[in-house]
Amino acid sequence: MSSSQPFLTSSATSPSSRRRQRSRFTYKNLSALAHSATNCPLRVIAHIDLDAFYAQCETVRLGLDPSKPLAVQQWQGLIAINYPARAYGLNRHVPIAEAKEKCPEIICVHVATWKEGDTTWSYTDEAHKEIATRKVSLDPYRIESKKILALIKECQPKEYERVEKASIDEVFIDLSAQVHSILLERYPELRWPPPYDDPTEPLPRPHTTALDWAADALVDLDSTQSEEDDPDWDDICMLIGSEIVRDIRARILSELHYTCSAGISRNKMLAKLGSGYKKPNSQTVIRNRAVQHFLNGFKFTKIRNLGGKLGDEVVATYNTEKISDLLLVPIEQLKKQLGDDTGGWLYGVIRGEDTSEVNPRTQIKSMLSAKSFRPSINNFEVACKWLRIFVADIYSRLVEEGVLDHKRRPKTLNLHHRQGAQTKSKQAPIPMGRQISEEVLYELAKNLLAQVIVDGRAWPCANLSLSIGGFEDGVTKNKGIGGFLVHGEEAKALNENNARHHIFSRRLETPPNKKRKADGKMGRIEKFFAGQQQLVRCDSTAINDIDFERQPDTDELVPGDSDSAIDGQLREVENNLILDADSENPSGQTDIANESTDPFDLPPSAQPRQPPSSSSRDCLPATTSHQAMMNTYLCPRCSKLFPLEERAEHEDFHFAQDLQEQHSSPDRPPPKPPRGPLRPMGGGRGGKGKRGRPHVTPETEIGQKKLAFG
Repeated sequence: MSSSQPFLTSSATSPSSRRRQRSRFTYKNLSALAHSATNCPLRVIAHIDLDAFYAQCETVRLGLDPSKPLAVQQWQGLIAINYPARAYGLNRHVPIAEAKEKCPEIICVHVATWKEGDTTWSYTDEAHKEIATRKVSLDPYRIESKKILALIKECQPKEYERVEKASIDEVFIDLSAQVHSILLERYPELRWPPPYDDPTEPLPRPHTTALDWAADALVDLDSTQSEEDDPDWDDICMLIGSEIVRDIRARILSELHYTCSAGISRNKMLAKLGSGYKKPNSQTVIRNRAVQHFLNGFKFTKIRNLGGKLGDEVVATYNTEKISDLLLVPIEQLKKQLGDDTGGWLYGVIRGEDTSEVNPRTQIKSMLSAKSFRPSINNFEVACKWLRIFVADIYSRLVEEGVLDHKRRPKTLNLHHRQGAQTKSKQAPIPMGRQISEEVLYELAKNLLAQVIVDGRAWPCANLSLSIGGFEDGVTKNKGIGGFLVHGEEAKALNENNARHHIFSRRLETPPNKKRKADGKMGRIEKFFAGQQQLVRCDSTAINDIDFERQPDTDELVPGDSDSAIDGQLREVENNLILDADSENPSGQTDIANESTDPFDLPPSAQPRQPPSSSSRDCLPATTSHQAMMNTYLCPRCSKLFPLEERAEHEDFHFAQDLQEQHSSPDRPPPKPPRGPLRPMGGGRGGKGKRGRPHVTPETEIGQKKLAFG
């Protein structure tokens, strides 16, 4: 197998020199980087964290100098403190009075609040004095968070966009695919297929020997590594990722005036730890060769999923919080103490292993509005007032999510009620057939609260909350039944056109031609009518003589005259198309129809028809004459032609005449039903068990006798 790369002559070099010519990474790793594989050693993940986000939002809103100390106040406590105020030793657990004592220049801004009867949240300096009638709103911070998230997405090419919203002020970005595209542009030698078409072949070493990390904070390498070693492709990928994140942070600062910190590493766990390593307004790069040195300085309780009960269990079991101490515990012991899955996961995570994927979904999953009551509330009316505030809060956020535009829609409404140490929850589905409104949500919430009260022990209530969840994408490009209907003049015009089209399609329709036998033999019907001469009479007025013209803007053919003229011409054509037979009576029987004094008293099938004129016998083509012959019936008694479907009625007429003659002359034997050619099965009125069907007298077979009765 030949190589696709040019042949290079080897030279006498030392073993260490030959090792430098080969990378630790393969073409398979490079391909995995393009697909953002979670187990790729070249993977690049970034975590961006806004610095003291709530405090920055208030600083930007008020147009204050970012260097001034500021704290965000909620009732009598602090929920956010900017970094200039932290220089005075303040934190979120410090009371307001103590904060002002330590930092007299601090600016305390109360969060926005909702009040009963308000249609939106608002800022007020007296909010901390009205805790019993107001509720906190974080909507201003959610709005700014959406702006930042949209800008981060805008900084990435659409085909490489993989952004996960971790919280209101945190974002994960998978830069692997974007880094791969830039890597191929800067290093064209990586575009070649692998030698011998073997993806396990190592990549060529990068020709870059010095990397410019600008102002990034680089974590020191592990003790077994040295900065004098030439960089490999993982270092190049980290460098490209740091450049991308640096540009994103610069745009956030210049366009939205927010500072943020970032961490860049090979997985989400390391990137998150890196974003908080050097704060504020900086970014930390954790190269693969520096992972263990970086983790040794942390407590494992700082790692995600190890800060709760699991972390407490590990601390109690091994009596340590340091990662460096836990590294000495073998994996068998961890699995024995914590289970196979948990022990194996802990063994890998303290060594920097994390294969969790960056989930590109950035939409919220639920919305919550809650209130803790001090003092507690004691009746249904007061609780309903708070439900009204909760609904207004949630509905305003639903509008921002595009519920009114049918972009997203929640499916369930949940009510949580706490009385003392007892917590109750009720849930109800949101009707799918109704438009979501404040009134709909309020009625559902009030019904859920009534269910809690019916269960008993609802008062005094210390905490009440309302939440919605189960969001799903709304139906788009849909319309109601009214969109398929026409109204007014359009409907009238459509009805007129349909009526005209129906008239002409019905009256000008020609019957289908009968299929002829392939062998050319004459069937029974043809033999029966072979001796009869068929005449076709056609009036001089033909269908083709009708003057048709096409109306504008329609595809229908209409006559030049009015609708009454159309009906008159078509009726005249129908009356002139008469089929008859010009033959003598072969049976010699008397024509009963001719003996009647008033021919109009007879049935239509028994009335005589006028013979056709000789001038009109050749008007219709042979196929039409043959079709007329096949669809007619020749009566053997009166030698008249009738349509085949009128045969049963005509035979009944003769049978009735015979009965009448028998009644007038008693000595005459009773008439027999007419015998003629059998009609087709199921044709006319001669079905099974019905009158008009030929009667067949059974014959006596050999050995049988007729019994005489009486």
